[in-house]
Amino acid sequence: MKKLLIIAGATATGKSALAAECARILNSEVISADSMQIYKGMDIGTAKPSESEMVGVPHRMIDVFSPFENVTVSDYAAKALPIVDELLNKGKVPVICGGTG
Repeated sequence: MKKLLIIAGATATGKSALAAECARILNSEVISADSMQIYKGMDIGTAKPSESEMVGVPHRMIDVFSPFENVTVSDYAAKALPIVDELLNKGKVPVICGGTG
């Protein structure tokens, strides 16, 4: 059975740190599902994880779209689902982090 881990919750509750630590333990990667972290250059106010907060774990779906693009959930899914499949095919547990539950 293929599995994935979803970490969701309110803003400033430590989701990113938990996701990075889980992905480190699972030898996997974090896929951001944050509605603002997907935009390039939107660093202030989006709580994008710093290099040290990423604890050496690859983070995907951060800085993907221009803030001038009209992005839909379908656009997000078109980019994120292949990453999920890639990790699952490698036998890894994708760690999806973001949102408010």
